[in-house]
Amino acid sequence: MTAQRAPEALVVGLLTDDGLPGQLAGRIADGLPARLARDLGEETTWRVEHETQSLPLNEDGDIPMLDLAQERRAEHGWDLLVLITDLPRRAGTVPIASDYNGDHGVAMVSLPALGALRLHGRASRLVIHLVRHLVAHRSAKEADPPRGILDRLREVVAPTRHIRGRGAADEHLALVGVRGRLRLLAGMIRDNRPWRLVPNLAGATAAAAATAAYGIITTSFWKLAEALPALRLAGITVLAIVVMSGWLMVHNRLWDSPSGHDERQKALLYNASTALTLSIGVACMYAILFVLALVASIVLIEGTYFGQVLGHPAGPASYLKLVWLSTSVGIVAGAVGSSLEDEERVRRATYSRRERERQQRNRERAEEAESRGDD
Repeated sequence: MTAQRAPEALVVGLLTDDGLPGQLAGRIADGLPARLARDLGEETTWRVEHETQSLPLNEDGDIPMLDLAQERRAEHGWDLLVLITDLPRRAGTVPIASDYNGDHGVAMVSLPALGALRLHGRASRLVIHLVRHLVAHRSAKEADPPRGILDRLREVVAPTRHIRGRGAADEHLALVGVRGRLRLLAGMIRDNRPWRLVPNLAGATAAAAATAAYGIITTSFWKLAEALPALRLAGITVLAIVVMSGWLMVHNRLWDSPSGHDERQKALLYNASTALTLSIGVACMYAILFVLALVASIVLIEGTYFGQVLGHPAGPASYLKLVWLSTSVGIVAGAVGSSLEDEERVRRATYSRRERERQQRNRERAEEAESRGDD
């Protein structure tokens, strides 16, 4: 009678950046053992452990994947290690979602490359995909099972594709095509959390609110707003948001202007992310200010007097158009108020921690290069 072999037990460590990566890993960790057993075979028993810290960056601005694997696997007794970061990563000029090194039993996931929606499901599937590769390397098996026609079709139309590894990685999961770039851009904007802009720009918000309030109580604004068609008011709104976003970007030196060709390609995506983050943040400020101004106009402006000034009965449309114009003018005034804000405070409101670290390293490199040139 042949003795039944005991199932192999493997421990997977999830080592994550603090913030969104840590929160996401905490939500998926409990369900991973069952999914790993289901997808990779029940002959292995799985245990998943999770730890959050601020993952270090090396002098090149990347996370030292192999060093962390050697240190943390030995410290915790982990068989495999998956790092999860909110740092956008690239292989050369190609943005990547993940990579792995089979010899060291380590893989890394870049959350911005997963986009802004359905992060829970995408992160779980990608972690399982990477563990499959690492386990296959341990057992010297082929990592990917045979694929059918449907699998091949998904690979063709998907925004990701496997490419040959560079540096310490055996293989990268790269973002390709317009869909891949858009998904990365959406993930970077989400990581920047543009809704934080409003509470962090006290001076700009105060200036915008004061100007909007002045417009609400000024009769010349009443007549001007009534005379403007809705299409023109919409154009003024867009222009106001663009003006304030552009001012914030230029005044606080948030625009990347690298010199090398490769760096310019990277900076294009970062600049687009910054511009859209600011625009969404200013749009949030606009929406809040609009609601507050609408409430104030209803409380302060008596309908009969409003109608006498306009020369006809004032209905809801008249109030909305007045608030619309006043808010747009207020947002433009907010750009002036933003000049009083501390530059670092604006950066904290606009960028994620990882993005600020990347920019700090770029500035340090530029200063070092400049000092060497002077010498």
